[in-house]
Amino acid sequence: MLIGDLAQKCGLSVDTLRYYEKIGLIPKPLRDQGGRRVYDQAILRWVDFLGRLKATGMGIKDRLRYAQMRVEGASSLTGRRELLEEHRDKVRVDLERLTDMLTVLDDKIILYRKMEAGQAVDPSFENCARTEHGLQ
Repeated sequence: MLIGDLAQKCGLSVDTLRYYEKIGLIPKPLRDQGGRRVYDQAILRWVDFLGRLKATGMGIKDRLRYAQMRVEGASSLTGRRELLEEHRDKVRVDLERLTDMLTVLDDKIILYRKMEAGQAVDPSFENCARTEHGLQ
């Protein structure tokens, strides 16, 4: 598939794919007789995985490190696993923090719905959510 087809299938721009190639995040593809980049289907899984790492907050440096280790093959299996384990631990902490914040938001929404409905609410509840979690 050509770079435009890859861009369409993976949701990245052609410029982004060229940049990823330039910095080594994706491998340099073969070229056809006209010099156009030609990718095989396997690149779709790799680009999808890179997107998932990015979506979970992995920075470009760690994604590059992972990509470089991937090129090294089996000799880097332990390093890749360790990098993913470290990242998983960070994601787990982020999820816990976000879950806590979701609870605070849900509590605030319930409070405002009660207030909008004219129900009496404990004023300390509103202040508690503001002070403990930094929301207003």
